[in-house]
Amino acid sequence: MATPGEDGQIHVLSSTQHPSEVQHLIAKVLGLNHAAVTVEVRRMGGGFGGKETQPALFAAAVALVAAKTGRPAKCRADRDDDMVMTGKRHDFKTDYDVGFDDEGRIEGICMELASRCGATVDLSSAINDRAMFHADNCYFLPAVEIVSHRLKTNTVSNTAFRGFGGPQGMILIERVMDAIAAHLGRDPLAVRQVNLYGAGRDVTPYDMVVEDNVAPELIAELANSSRYAERRAEIATWNAEHRVIKKGIALTPVKFGISFTTTHLNQAGALVLVYADGSIQLNHGGTEMGQGLYVKVAQVVADVFAVPIDAVRITATRTDKVPNTSATAASSGADLNCMAAFNAAETIRTRLASFATEHFGVAEEAVRFTPDGVFAGTELVPFAQLCRLAHMGRVSLSATGFYATPRIAYDRAAHKGRPFYYFAYGAAVSEVAIDTLTGEHKVLAVDILHDVGRSLNPAIDLGQIEGGFIQGMGWLTTEELVFDAAGRLLTHAPSTYKIPTASDRPARMDIRLWVPGRNVEPTIHRSKAVGEPPFMLAISVFSALTEAVAAATPGKGFPKLDAPATPERILAAIAELRGRCD
Repeated sequence: MATPGEDGQIHVLSSTQHPSEVQHLIAKVLGLNHAAVTVEVRRMGGGFGGKETQPALFAAAVALVAAKTGRPAKCRADRDDDMVMTGKRHDFKTDYDVGFDDEGRIEGICMELASRCGATVDLSSAINDRAMFHADNCYFLPAVEIVSHRLKTNTVSNTAFRGFGGPQGMILIERVMDAIAAHLGRDPLAVRQVNLYGAGRDVTPYDMVVEDNVAPELIAELANSSRYAERRAEIATWNAEHRVIKKGIALTPVKFGISFTTTHLNQAGALVLVYADGSIQLNHGGTEMGQGLYVKVAQVVADVFAVPIDAVRITATRTDKVPNTSATAASSGADLNCMAAFNAAETIRTRLASFATEHFGVAEEAVRFTPDGVFAGTELVPFAQLCRLAHMGRVSLSATGFYATPRIAYDRAAHKGRPFYYFAYGAAVSEVAIDTLTGEHKVLAVDILHDVGRSLNPAIDLGQIEGGFIQGMGWLTTEELVFDAAGRLLTHAPSTYKIPTASDRPARMDIRLWVPGRNVEPTIHRSKAVGEPPFMLAISVFSALTEAVAAATPGKGFPKLDAPATPERILAAIAELRGRCD
């Protein structure tokens, strides 16, 4: 919704992950400078990357109408129109040629990725770059060639989606692991473990040293706690005794790089205002889409002053309060905005502490902020009272904060550097069953162990892991895009594009945060990002389905199963196996 203001200014309410980009594009359309356009985002009903660039189309249109008519203008797309017009995740075709030893350890590999980018560039360059960055996942590749093809097509321009190309690159190498195991007749987990990064095997294909590798320990713990080996043996017995229903199990890991690969985007700003009554107002460049960012940043600010979170008023993201913001994307929303807000709050607390030192005549170290109030020596002063005294003492109680991610640099021309500040790790075990007569499947049980460092909010993080996993299941099993010959989308409603529902959630789903988790980098309270990495844990479902399909026709080799593994594709893969010559 766009509302005209004074002197040609315009205010826009937009459901976007990137208010500053929407601001810049509206300004360009209207011939205004950036300061004349204010974009505000209170919250979105979900985002997942699709609202990073796509909202600009609708926002620019209503801004133009408002500017020309002098009246407010609003646009809300019909669900079908929205699905037809806006970008989707990039669909990929992949191929590989791999050499390995008798244990399954990769000695050399060539990987080829081709993605449908659509009619315009959008974010396809960075998305395909990230697919290449994650084609190694957790595995050391001593000799590697990765080729990426970015295809312009007559379909809607594809865009960002949770994982931003990482899932498409990661599933390729996981498919390779499964194929090697099938060829050698080994447990796929054993093949994965011999290929993990480790001492002397710690340099990625883009020449970054993996300094925080916890995958071996995390995988071993999950394999033990989930009874992976015992369940695998039980499934083998089941498959030998049952003709129609076949089961599969798989354990797959995740190593996901955290940072924008476009380096200049790794920055954030925040504004913290403390009022004379001790109440606090917080604004920052991050946007809320249900992922809990507002709560996490508020927690950080409340912790600085040792006040309840209810004392912190979270305000809508606005480009006239914090300028030049980056998109809330790349799983970096909490990393960036929490640090910026922390720096702003620390500035004010330092001022308050200095004032208390002088006002109460105590040493600087004698001033302590506690949940009971502020101690100045032996005297306890309520936080609100200290703020009132500081205001009367003409102390500034507002501050901006800024944060720029350190230690990152990447030379795109040379394909070398450190594009990521750190890696987030996780692993999942999925057990599935398929009906070999109908192709239908069910995910029976899931065990997840995920590294979030020192969690800022365990409840939020557990929810993100569960939601990401279920969303990843949809990507790999049910969400099929169908276009006609002219490039028009045919699956543009929930009736034809099938997302997971509550009934698709496994009956048993055990999700745990990895207790030893601690970020080796000095992130906010040593936490780790949690937005995108859990999405790729669902690759374990696809690997388990592959195992179940192979069990339908034992001894016929590795199944040709494409994602999404719809009932039709599962049946086709079984039929193809049965048609092979012995």
